[in-house]
Amino acid sequence: MTKQHANWSPYDFNGGTCVAVAGSDYCVIAADTRMSTGYNILTRDYSKICKLAEKSVLASSGFQADVRALQKHLEARHLIYQHQHNKQMSCPAMAQLLSNTLYYKRFFPYYAFNVLGGLDSEGKGCVFTYDAVGSYEKVGYSSQGSGAKLIMPFLDNQLKSPSPLLLPAQDAVTPLSELEAIDLVRTAFASATERDIYTGDKLEIVVLNKEGLRREYMELRED
Repeated sequence: MTKQHANWSPYDFNGGTCVAVAGSDYCVIAADTRMSTGYNILTRDYSKICKLAEKSVLASSGFQADVRALQKHLEARHLIYQHQHNKQMSCPAMAQLLSNTLYYKRFFPYYAFNVLGGLDSEGKGCVFTYDAVGSYEKVGYSSQGSGAKLIMPFLDNQLKSPSPLLLPAQDAVTPLSELEAIDLVRTAFASATERDIYTGDKLEIVVLNKEGLRREYMELRED
């Protein structure tokens, strides 16, 4: 007698929320550290942020096994690029590579929802937001993950993003200072944590600017 496994899926959803904000000379990338499945918390201290290159940082939510496989693939491709060109890949180039990689797997996609943040060749902040099969857009700010539906309306309200028709993509940066952007991200996560059970425990904030990369942490709700 054949057993039916109608509910089996190769994917799992591990929750979590990612945010990125670009400024004139910086980029802030943040994510919480909770990893869940269903109503179970697997760990309270899992980083969803990965530094891919000197000026490119990836934050991902979704199925963390797929996320890690994607990160390892991009790290390997970047290593090959460095050997061939004797330089680091730029953030816009990494954005295109990520899009191509996701699209190549579109028939059995990585269950990963990504925000790529960094600095372009002029030192200006840039943020790229993706769907699961590689469609991407350069924006001033974005959020992905289980809390994105709570955070994006808040960011829209605070930053009053102009229409894409009026704002060329290459100028997609927010008017905030670096400290204002960090405070805004902290506020957004503090609010989302109150209403999303998959977001919480601790907030990891990565700041990229001309001086390099630094990390900050903030405690969030643990219930």
